Amino acid sequence: IIVIPLYPQFSSSTVSSVWDSVSRHLQTMKSRYTPSINFINDYADHPTYIEALRASVQASFEANGIPDALLVSYHGIPVRFAKEGDQYQERCKLTTKLLIEAINMPSLKIVMTFQSRFGREPWLTPYTDETIKNLPNEGIKSLHVISPGFASDCLETLEELDEQNREIFMHAGGTSFTYIPALNDKPIHIEMLRQLVNVNRFQA
Repeated sequence: IIVIPLYPQFSSSTVSSVWDSVSRHLQTMKSRYTPSINFINDYADHPTYIEALRASVQASFEANGIPDALLVSYHGIPVRFAKEGDQYQERCKLTTKLLIEAINMPSLKIVMTFQSRFGREPWLTPYTDETIKNLPNEGIKSLHVISPGFASDCLETLEELDEQNREIFMHAGGTSFTYIPALNDKPIHIEMLRQLVNVNRFQA
């Protein structure tokens, strides 16, 4: 069995929960045979994944013009998780670093942030909403936003990023806000998943 959690960057709060679910299911099996399992922790630095992100950014620039800045936003986690050894923040940084290299536009301002915090304890910073609110004061009037941590669009990307944060940015003095959709069912995204399976199919 090859298990691919559709969370590009590993976090114990997401990927590990998938592992727990798989493990619970295996415990209910009545067969005396236990299948071998290849569990793919993440694909934060997979070349085809990075290329798919780059192509999405490039397509957005071609359709909507090159913005003053590109904001790369990931779902946040409590700081406590990172201090306890969760690798999520570093995996997000790696994806962003590789995406910046792939875009290869040194003059373009690229900002990495974390969204969707809740509760009273501190979460990873900088926060997406607070960053977006301050960008117009820094001369950033046109903004493109991408969220590489989501394999497909959902309420968090469509409502929080594309609606709520658009309103924040425009109200703060921005003039143009473009949300770059998740990879969803793009052929290059499906090809990347196929590559993950083919590489791992004989390693289980």
